[in-house]
Amino acid sequence: MASLPPIDVPTGATGKGSFDAPATGEPDAVRFDYLLRLGDDSLILGQRLGEWCGHGPVLEVDISLANLALDLVGQATLLLDEAGANDELGGDKLAFHRDVLDFRNCLLVEQPNGDFARTMARHLLYTTWQHMLFQRLTQSNDRFLVEFASKAVKEVAYHRELSSEWVVRLGDGTEESARRMAEGIDWNWRFMPELFEVDDALQSLIDRGVAPDARGFEGEYRSAIASVLAEAKLAQPADQRPILGGRRGHHSEHLGHLLAVMQFLPRTYPDATW
Repeated sequence: MASLPPIDVPTGATGKGSFDAPATGEPDAVRFDYLLRLGDDSLILGQRLGEWCGHGPVLEVDISLANLALDLVGQATLLLDEAGANDELGGDKLAFHRDVLDFRNCLLVEQPNGDFARTMARHLLYTTWQHMLFQRLTQSNDRFLVEFASKAVKEVAYHRELSSEWVVRLGDGTEESARRMAEGIDWNWRFMPELFEVDDALQSLIDRGVAPDARGFEGEYRSAIASVLAEAKLAQPADQRPILGGRRGHHSEHLGHLLAVMQFLPRTYPDATW
């Protein structure tokens, strides 16, 4: 498999302080929303992968999936702690005490695991995008995002490479594994366009040099996915009607079930300490 492109990480941030907030001194609502989007993506995907613990096809894969989940939860902790920096409970409150409509993750990461092939298909589609996004976040005007992305991009590169290898291995494997991988790609394909959706809030951060414009690397993304599918001897699915809304809090029923499990303990025992 071809190696991933080199990562260009700057030696320092370009902004002053964590972020040059508006002159009014008001909380930066669009930055807060962006931190939620990034943090919720990692949190929910980490929770999904954590569901594989004890259920992996072999012990080595079981441990591997658990480590991927820990990477993602670590990312979520940093992002949500930054978003909740002005609150006493910080990221924990955002993770465990928000209702489903307040989450801003994309729909792709909340989809059920399905079988192992579908899980790897989802991980390929998401982490390829996440890797490209984090590469560009290292050039942000926001110092926190630069420092975060400069570290996280390295582990995300591994996630991308691992999922690519599994897609190729299963796609170019047995008749059964190829069928399952093709079905996994097809299932997740309709959620991919949301990764490149830009609304007014995100556009304002793009204009301010805080967030990258994902539309600028959509062609590179599609080419990268097409290359992996070609190596796996899988046909690329036809574009489907995109399913959008996760960034605005419009989620599938699957997220509610996931949060019911993830949030049970801290909601039941809100005063518990570790």
